[in-house]
Amino acid sequence: MKRTISIALLIVCLFSFVACKESVDVTGLWENATYVQDTELGEGAKTVKVEVKVEEQTVTFTINTDKKTVGEALAENGLIAGDEGAYGLYVKKVNGIVADYDVNQSYWAFYINGEMAMTGVDMTDIDETAIYRLEYAK
Repeated sequence: MKRTISIALLIVCLFSFVACKESVDVTGLWENATYVQDTELGEGAKTVKVEVKVEEQTVTFTINTDKKTVGEALAENGLIAGDEGAYGLYVKKVNGIVADYDVNQSYWAFYINGEMAMTGVDMTDIDETAIYRLEYAK
């Protein structure tokens, strides 16, 4: 009896996992993404909302942090990586997805409240009322 119940529970769990996975499109560039659904990360007194848009799909991160800049909050949670340059951090990877201008003329555009930012993520102080977006662009 215990064995039958265990097998039945295993089958239910497998079907549940498959159903959840099918509801999220993880093709194309999203195949390399760390997160494919809206996610809350970190601990801290400040809350920052960051959207990551690639193609037609967007994932929103709610990040709790004590860091000063958007870039620090993203880096603290392993969401961005890049190269330091004369103008600050050149973001090449966001949420596990690489944009490299030297390879295919792609890059990460940074927006604040829907408008192109005049500063990079590492030089933008957190404004808890703002919505930030990193968008894969070519």
